[in-house]
Amino acid sequence: MHDEIVKIKGGRKGLQLSFAEDASFDAIWKTIEQKLESGSGFFLRGTLVLVPRERFLKEDFEKLQKLFHEHGLICRLMTKKDETAAKTERAPRKPAPAVAAPLKVASSEHVQEMVVVNRTLRGGQEIRTDSSVLVCGNVNPGAQIIAGGSIDIRGTCRGLVHAGAAGDTSAFIIADHLMPTQIRIANLIARSPDHMEMTQRAERASIKDGQIVIEPIER
Repeated sequence: MHDEIVKIKGGRKGLQLSFAEDASFDAIWKTIEQKLESGSGFFLRGTLVLVPRERFLKEDFEKLQKLFHEHGLICRLMTKKDETAAKTERAPRKPAPAVAAPLKVASSEHVQEMVVVNRTLRGGQEIRTDSSVLVCGNVNPGAQIIAGGSIDIRGTCRGLVHAGAAGDTSAFIIADHLMPTQIRIANLIARSPDHMEMTQRAERASIKDGQIVIEPIER
């Protein structure tokens, strides 16, 4: 139900939110609050979050801004250009090779760069960046992601993933189904067992007590 109330998509400037037409502000608020407090990592600190311009009353939007600010995010209204671009991106188009570049947003506040990939990474494809990475798709065997920050995969991860590649031990890796050939965080390495069963819940890999630990989380 929550996925129907709030939909999240990576855009050129950051994360774009859309909402069910019949959803009340209270329902939207509670859904976003749960996502933020779940620690799923989808909302990376410092990320720009854009919401439709005419969706909320002024006082409701200010409440939403405050909620995101409390969790280290920056909430802004979409411009007309943003909304037009979002409609264009939703239109059918031919598949394109995976190309990712850091997102930079001009702002007086610091906005963390983030690479957003809105497609599945196939074998042989690689994302290498100093930023964090969000993949809205799968990471297939033979594909790899090497990120200076954290990695969030909205799909199944079966490739090689390396978060905190420059030595950031606070980085983490999240996937709806975490079944990689190899996980690396900072200078630590963990290999998957030969036989893995697909889990029903998303999982988070992070460093605890000097080793990589994988735990189930709520999205």
